[in-house]
Amino acid sequence: MMNDASHIVNRRGFFKALGAGVLVLYLAPVDFAQESGGSRRRFGAALPSDINAWLHIGEDGIVTVYTGKTEVGQNIRTSLTQAVAEELRAPAASRKMVMADTELTPYDFGTFGSQTTPQMASRLHRVAAAAREALLDLAADRFKADRGTLVVADGKIFKGAGGDGAGFGELTKGQKLVKTIDDNTPITPATKWSIAGTSLPKVNGRDFVTGRHKYASDIKREGMLHGKVLRATSFEAALDSVDTSAADAMPGVKVVRDGDFIGVTGPDGLSATHAVGAIHAKWTTKPQPSSTGIFDYIRKNAGEGGGRGAINKGSVETGMAAATHKLTQTYTVAYIAHVPLEPRAAVAEWNGDKLTIWMGSQRPFGVRDEVAQAFGLKNEQVRVIVPDTGSGYGGKHTAEAAIEAARLAKGSGKPVKLVWTRQEEFTWAYFRPAGVIDVSSGAGNDGVMTAWEFHNYLSGPSALGTPYNIANQKCEFHGAKSPLRTGSYRGLAATANHFARETHIDEMAAALKMDPLEFRLKNLTDERLKAVLEAAAEAFGWGKRKAAAGHGFGMACGVEKGGHVATFAEVAADVASGGVKVLRATQAFDCGAVVNPNHLKNQLEGAMIMGLGGALFESIEFADGKIGNARLAEYRVPRFEDAPKIEIVLVDRKDLPSAGAGETGIVGIAPAVGNAIFSATGIRLRSMPLVPDGLKA
Repeated sequence: MMNDASHIVNRRGFFKALGAGVLVLYLAPVDFAQESGGSRRRFGAALPSDINAWLHIGEDGIVTVYTGKTEVGQNIRTSLTQAVAEELRAPAASRKMVMADTELTPYDFGTFGSQTTPQMASRLHRVAAAAREALLDLAADRFKADRGTLVVADGKIFKGAGGDGAGFGELTKGQKLVKTIDDNTPITPATKWSIAGTSLPKVNGRDFVTGRHKYASDIKREGMLHGKVLRATSFEAALDSVDTSAADAMPGVKVVRDGDFIGVTGPDGLSATHAVGAIHAKWTTKPQPSSTGIFDYIRKNAGEGGGRGAINKGSVETGMAAATHKLTQTYTVAYIAHVPLEPRAAVAEWNGDKLTIWMGSQRPFGVRDEVAQAFGLKNEQVRVIVPDTGSGYGGKHTAEAAIEAARLAKGSGKPVKLVWTRQEEFTWAYFRPAGVIDVSSGAGNDGVMTAWEFHNYLSGPSALGTPYNIANQKCEFHGAKSPLRTGSYRGLAATANHFARETHIDEMAAALKMDPLEFRLKNLTDERLKAVLEAAAEAFGWGKRKAAAGHGFGMACGVEKGGHVATFAEVAADVASGGVKVLRATQAFDCGAVVNPNHLKNQLEGAMIMGLGGALFESIEFADGKIGNARLAEYRVPRFEDAPKIEIVLVDRKDLPSAGAGETGIVGIAPAVGNAIFSATGIRLRSMPLVPDGLKA
């Protein structure tokens, strides 16, 4: 896909489709290695050299914004709308946002890594600012007035205060104006925001509350069939033989086979389910590890350390020699599932050699590329449309459901809808990787840390380094063979690495007989991190309440994706019964300038409640290549009864760019809760989940 401005305008036919007006194109280079976590090429496809945002103001005054970002519940449609409304000095309700359609929107690498606000919002600010300046030029010509005397407000431009005004539509009539901009276009600073920075209600919120919104599983096409796929009996099982005669004999059912892929289509979902259940297949299986011995397996299958995220500073040996207190511990984290509200779903429709996919995804262009590669098509032969999606949490990057639906549609000659069951989602989607983390540290009697060594096996390098000011450090990630398919999860490995680090910091504070807050502050020079620690401590009342019997307090802090967070927790724990209840949690958060306070609080509250699952009880059980708890009745996620009282403290830094709101809020709850359990009981827990079967001495 070429990305020069003339090609985009000609190919998309904006003025033909939308009418005349003002069209602004943002074209700027982007470091895809940074955006994608180091990968410059995925699935064999060459990456474009820029990431774009477009805006069109029509003769009817409607402002249409185009972005490849997807809405998966994080409410970016609202925050991006605020960015545009801010620069156009116009009500947010007058904006229309077209998102995540590979035929209509500019290329975007994906919606992940907390990159939407720092990257796309800033670009839309610039696009809208350039559109405003173009409108001012048109208004100056219309009014024969100096631009400096014009006022932009409420979707109009006025000839001075109280003077004649013209709406955006009036100014764009008869115009076919194209502007191409880049990062040099000036935008409104956060200190002067009037629409951004406020708690604008969710755009299209009523559609979600009333059920009017259509997810991928709600899409209907004329003549559409429903599909199901024959799944292997275990991971890495090979198909030996198959008998489809019973399914072939069912009315309205068609069996589709493409190599080892076998699926069925039927007039409805129940017919397809019965048909795939009637297929008799024999499989050859392979020996597989189990969850009971996974941590030994990871160690035995780990590679050398170093690589991405590695830190080597000073001499750990020298730092340890200078230490009067030394500590070495191992921490582990289990595999967990994403458990999205909406399991994978896709609708595929062929029209000759052109394929259209409707699918919930965080990477519409990545799905397009995977589908094109699977069928030997050019990218422009595949269109991917992403309806607003029922959550992703990093789990909806890949195209398996789209490819399956497309194979069934090709084989049946009809559009096909494929909706994964909850069991399929638990089994065949990818998981947050398990991990083993070894930590060694040293400190002096004064509480100053002198050495830090940190090795992560398999879990990942995100947040591998420590924010503490330690002269001698060694931090390494060791890749390892995984028996389960793994991939992105909210916060990536930052949750595991924060758990190990902040638990270990608490252990060192206990060894020194120092207050955990005092110990952290003594070893921090990051003023933003110190500020959120102090703000959370004040709101939580750290040190102001004496813990009742069986009650304990804990804390954790950290930095991820540019966000700075401190989380405090109070728990009630009873060794006799094994019960643990998180009573309250306080979080202070600094992500730079706050775009929408209420929605940010919702994001942080959701992150902490989601994080409680992995902290307390979420864990994938597996053996013999099979998932043992592939149902919500067997896989414990947080429930209403688990939710603590939550207090959010926003540290709004309007002097800093917005970054880190999407994921950082999840990283602190597990270590804060684990440290609080230690405070309540004296039991130190070093594995996530902390209490899968209740608290045990």
